[in-house]
Amino acid sequence: MVSNGMNTSFKEKKALWVAVIILAVYLSPMYILGGNMHIRVHDNLDSNIAWYRVLDRSGELFGPLNATIPQIINGLPRNAFGTEFSGIQWLYALFSPVAAYTLSQTITRVFAFLGMYLLLKRHFVKSNDAYPIRVWVSLAFAITPFWPSGMLSTLGMPLALWAFLNIRERQATWKEWLTLTLLPFYSSFVLGFFFFLTAMGLLWLRDVFVKKECNWKFFFGIVWMTCLYLGIEYRLVYSLVFSHEPTSRNDFVSSKLGFWHTLRLALWNYSFGHTHDMTVHTLVILPLSFVVLWLIYKSKAWKEEKRYVQLFVLNAVLSLWYAFWFNKAWEPLKERISLLNTFNFARFHFLRPLVIYTMFAAGSLFLWKRSEKWKKFVKVCLIAQIVVLFAFNPEIYYRVAGKPSFNQFYAVQQFNEISRYIGKPKSSYRVASIGIHPAIAQYNGFYTLDTYNNYYPLSYKRQFRKIIAKELDKSPTLKTYFDQWGNRCYIFVSELGKNYEFKKGSGVKIHHLNIDTNAFKKLGGRYIFSAVPILNTKEEHLRFLKAFHNRQSAWTIYLYEAE
Repeated sequence: MVSNGMNTSFKEKKALWVAVIILAVYLSPMYILGGNMHIRVHDNLDSNIAWYRVLDRSGELFGPLNATIPQIINGLPRNAFGTEFSGIQWLYALFSPVAAYTLSQTITRVFAFLGMYLLLKRHFVKSNDAYPIRVWVSLAFAITPFWPSGMLSTLGMPLALWAFLNIRERQATWKEWLTLTLLPFYSSFVLGFFFFLTAMGLLWLRDVFVKKECNWKFFFGIVWMTCLYLGIEYRLVYSLVFSHEPTSRNDFVSSKLGFWHTLRLALWNYSFGHTHDMTVHTLVILPLSFVVLWLIYKSKAWKEEKRYVQLFVLNAVLSLWYAFWFNKAWEPLKERISLLNTFNFARFHFLRPLVIYTMFAAGSLFLWKRSEKWKKFVKVCLIAQIVVLFAFNPEIYYRVAGKPSFNQFYAVQQFNEISRYIGKPKSSYRVASIGIHPAIAQYNGFYTLDTYNNYYPLSYKRQFRKIIAKELDKSPTLKTYFDQWGNRCYIFVSELGKNYEFKKGSGVKIHHLNIDTNAFKKLGGRYIFSAVPILNTKEEHLRFLKAFHNRQSAWTIYLYEAE
């Protein structure tokens, strides 16, 4: 028996090393390709990476609460960029953007693997012979295509749950408390842990009312981590609670769905997930979850498998809540309570990666214990899930999708050439972009009137709208998009629609641009960087200066000057 146990332990260690090697292979394209790597554009290249660079160069990393960043919209509030105590911001301050991105991916995925493994080994998959489940589910969780700037906001939840459950069981050491102390420095409160800590609070209340047990160490852990987040995210707290200046978020109209549309959205989210917490569970984990539920029903093992059933139900409830938050029944309340507009309470779905992969492990364990036949089935599912996730490796996924590489997207050489051609200090004029994201100009140091930010002054949104008012009138879709959301404060063109990535050779041209050049100039606008030719420049009081081509860029940039 002892020999058998030692053999199992050796096999588990061997499996762990294999998993580490596979994780290294998954990460290797970023280390090998560097700036030629292909990564996510949406809410990544088009925003966050440029934000880190702008903030670092602004000298306002530790700026006061009322500081502004003049490079964006003539003075974007410093608080829009988040806290200076975020680990990812320091990576971008200390390393090149490519190196910082690669290191952040590595840190996040390593701790995601470690956290899920510790959680499963201690609380969900304790059986020695079931080590393949905890090892390979942990690896699968670690290589999910998470939102990069979220850091450990979702992928750190297993590590946090491991710590909290150990504290709850009164078996914690200094390691658990260190975990709760360090995680807030490499994760986001509003993009993950607000919802996780709310769940922990509900678990504590359940213990109080059901078990008649007040576990004060567990309660203190929740309070301690919450206070840390509030201290670290003091800029966000100030902006949400104490700032009285209306922001673009006050214009949000998010609750517009009818009953059936709400149900369809819930089903979609349940089946396919959300772009900010992708789990890629549709092909393998989802069918397996129903197989397990059916077998539990057939064998009447509800009590024995209570934990799995609870996870299954919670997963469904989270999707329902996500969809219901956008139901029009909320709108009267959101109109009266501004916090319901400015803070997105739908994001309880950020708990789903933790729930889905823990459910995957618990369901696999249930099958594993049934027979050798089911063990083989579980092994096939584990391998299949990892293979599917490898297909979502950014280098494969975004290369196949035809997205530009990091270097092609930001096109530093090309924009340096534009800067030399203009020949003036960048701070002396303002630019805007058409057909490409303004983040590209921002990354390259240009001062932009357009931007993509989570919030900015509502007064500026009103001023900027005058530039594009006639284009918005031509497109109800764009008008609703800007007026009822507006985080993308772009020069929208009805002929282009909601497309901001016109690569060179697209063949697209703008025939009837209709913007207010005077309003553009009034805000300080001088130049327009367009990814496509504008044919009616005379009517719009624009003068074509030059087209810029570069082999290492994804774009052809047509430079126009406002007359």
